[in-house]
Amino acid sequence: MKYVLAINFKTYKTSYGSSALKIARDADEVAKEYGDLIEVILLPPVTEILRIAGSVTHSNVFAQHVDPVDEGPYTGHVTVEMVKEAGASGVMINHSERRIRLDEISVILGRTRKLGLRTLVCADTPEVAAAVSTLTPDMLAIEPPELIGTGIPVSKARPEVVTGTVSRVRNLNREVLILTGAGITTGDDVAAAIKLGTQGVLVASAVMKAEDPGGVVREMAESITRTLV
Repeated sequence: MKYVLAINFKTYKTSYGSSALKIARDADEVAKEYGDLIEVILLPPVTEILRIAGSVTHSNVFAQHVDPVDEGPYTGHVTVEMVKEAGASGVMINHSERRIRLDEISVILGRTRKLGLRTLVCADTPEVAAAVSTLTPDMLAIEPPELIGTGIPVSKARPEVVTGTVSRVRNLNREVLILTGAGITTGDDVAAAIKLGTQGVLVASAVMKAEDPGGVVREMAESITRTLV
């Protein structure tokens, strides 16, 4: 099993264009170095999937969101087929900033399976995480929305949310990878998440707003490695 370092680009000024490409390439260098142990997942805006997927060789590129619609008359929507054609190998859904219903999650998971795409589903509580786990996504991330972007990691501020998620989910699904999100900022935060029983982290502003994004990614990868020794 590889541990996961997933980087959500969101829509910061660094999330598109040359800045996004540099961050992706720097993260890909870390993925190359630590690839035996760590999987790096890049989640750029949909406009950047094609460019970034064509510029990295050791990382996986996921879409930040897709809609639960078929191909057809759905102006402004993003389909699973679109992101796969652009080069994505997976999708993230149900982030707190792009919440969808459980039945919509189920529809999307069915479509991704048919197309061979992997899935990362976000949940805001242990109860929601448990419900999502019964739909058998590849990964799920526990992210209390009140801590997202605060720099206060859930793994330290509310560790019971992480341990409660692990306990509830493992009673229902032994296979899904569980990630910790919300406020993950430093290597120490990553280590705390791993020690609480999760298999990686979902980060955003800690990388995208950093003066040295590649250095932050490297620090987090090194922390995972040290924690597992």
